[in-house]
Amino acid sequence: MAKDKDYKDAELQDPTITSPRTAEEPGPKPEKGEDSCCPPQHNGAGKNEEERSSFIPTIVSLILLLFGIGLDFFDVEWFQGYLRLIVFGVAYVLVGGKVVQHAVTNIAKGNIFNEFFLMTIATLGAFYIGEYAEGVAVMLFYVIGEHFQEAAVARSRRSIKALIDNRPEEVTLIKNGQVSIVNPKNVNIGEIIQIKPGEKVALDGEMLSESSSFNTAALTGESKPDTKKKGETVLAGMINLDKLVELKVTSGYEDSALSKILKLVEEAGGRKAKTQKFITRFAKIYTPIVVFFAIGLALLPYFFVDAYIFEDWLYRALVFLVISCPCALVISIPLGYFGGIGAASRNGLLFKGSNFLDLITKVDTVVMDKTGTLTEGVFKVQEVKVQSLEKDRFLALTAALESKSTHPIASAVVEHSGNAFKQLKVQNVEEIAGHGLKGTVDGKELLVGNAKLLRKFNISYAPEIEEIVETIVVVAMDGKYEGYITIADQIKEDAALAIKQLREYGIDNIVMLSGDKDSIVQKVARQLKIDKAYGGLLPQDKVAKVDELKKQGKKVAFVGDGINDAPVITLADVGMAMGALGSDAAIETADVVIQTDQPGKIGTAIKIGKKTRQIVWQNIGLAFGVKALVLIFGAFGVASLWEAVFADVGVAFLAILNAVRLQRIKF
Repeated sequence: MAKDKDYKDAELQDPTITSPRTAEEPGPKPEKGEDSCCPPQHNGAGKNEEERSSFIPTIVSLILLLFGIGLDFFDVEWFQGYLRLIVFGVAYVLVGGKVVQHAVTNIAKGNIFNEFFLMTIATLGAFYIGEYAEGVAVMLFYVIGEHFQEAAVARSRRSIKALIDNRPEEVTLIKNGQVSIVNPKNVNIGEIIQIKPGEKVALDGEMLSESSSFNTAALTGESKPDTKKKGETVLAGMINLDKLVELKVTSGYEDSALSKILKLVEEAGGRKAKTQKFITRFAKIYTPIVVFFAIGLALLPYFFVDAYIFEDWLYRALVFLVISCPCALVISIPLGYFGGIGAASRNGLLFKGSNFLDLITKVDTVVMDKTGTLTEGVFKVQEVKVQSLEKDRFLALTAALESKSTHPIASAVVEHSGNAFKQLKVQNVEEIAGHGLKGTVDGKELLVGNAKLLRKFNISYAPEIEEIVETIVVVAMDGKYEGYITIADQIKEDAALAIKQLREYGIDNIVMLSGDKDSIVQKVARQLKIDKAYGGLLPQDKVAKVDELKKQGKKVAFVGDGINDAPVITLADVGMAMGALGSDAAIETADVVIQTDQPGKIGTAIKIGKKTRQIVWQNIGLAFGVKALVLIFGAFGVASLWEAVFADVGVAFLAILNAVRLQRIKF
């Protein structure tokens, strides 16, 4: 079953924020030939110079406008005729030239009715009736609004990239015993690179050194250092905190975890929410209606009003046009969603499009995988029960024999026991398939395995063993049952809080699906107070369960981490994947990536989605409310072009400031 096309298609199309400055894409754009996901690092002086130069036309226009208004106010005799027209005309061209150019270009393409066309005819009409200052003011305040918008978008992008950008441009390569500094793009898979303390990792790789601590905040948002051991994967973007280490490169530059995240961030802004799509469609219908109303307002009173003066009614029509311009909507709504994506990124969440910010607010059912999502996905010793020996001695003897096995359960016992077992002598080790190990440790004959192993050797054991749902290691010494060790996947620290938060956010149906034993799944469900849980499922069984929920009319979010979860993530209305430890397949198919691997972030994602939607609808209400009020006043001749400027550009200012609030809210 495919996902809802209105939401799930990646519509990487034209402007989400349509203005002369940002019509191609919101925010700063990379130069030609640059890496599409990361603009270059400009030096501070160059960047500041560029920013200052972009304000110069606006500042000059403002000075000329104020100068002209001042001369008009004091009724200076020489400031008349062509001189007055030239002063205001230059001020107009400096700020309105690009808007007029954009309107003409769109007309040539057959796209006549848009905000640029509205502003152009309104301001040129103002010049026609001699209201030069008001015509300039419309364009000037619009462009000032654009400057605010650009600053807001740039700030949002910086907040997203601050955690994950600034990839190293150099890497230390070790080849044929020679050390050289090269560009990470030129390093091949399988080659060895060296990472110094304090250095950021440029490429994904496998640890060849024994161990080191890494700051993983760039990828996970988690400030706590993560210790990586030999054989474990280190990802690009992590910072080496400890000692000089060597990595064997496992992914090319463009395929690294960091590169993929950066590309997803860049693509996210292009996926439109339904609200954005509605406003785009609405503007195409609304604009021609407004134009024809304005024409009617200018001409029809000729047939009904005795003292009809064309200039007066044309002025009212121009006011009507300026007020009705949908700038506040076409600017602030996409900016609101873009701010939501930025806020989510700062909280360790990657939304792959603004449409998912909308969709997640409609979710009423959350379905979760168990292993790796609600639990750590790592075997840990839970309980040690001994008959006669001291606990430490029991653990040392058991771990000594288990150290000869590579099974994950054996590794958990060895890790839990400490180093005491290393002093013990192990002989005559025999692995009995499907049962466990047999051997001699420090002169004692040990059997370590499951209950079947003891039954095979006719050794009786405590009946309580049969009642235990967790994985169990049973131990016999010298033909006598000596105790057991239970091993289970540990529940994540914030899992219980995550379930509680989901309840608070109105999620009344929480389901857990797992391929693990049903008895273990049910125990975890009871501990976390999950509504329904199903164990022993294959990937197709998980798909069937989610499909069943969707047929019941539920809006389903599925959270998983493994490659077996990819089909269900694709099927769900909102697919979420654990990003730090999750499989590439799960992350690629997910709509939302939880970079911290914390289930508590599911609730945070919902909260950010709801807040984003709230701010977007506040902006819509503000824009329509103020415009409707001033439109009425304008039609009756009460409102002037100055009020129209406030209704258009002023509302856009307020809407932008409201959207920027998302960047400051703590979730």
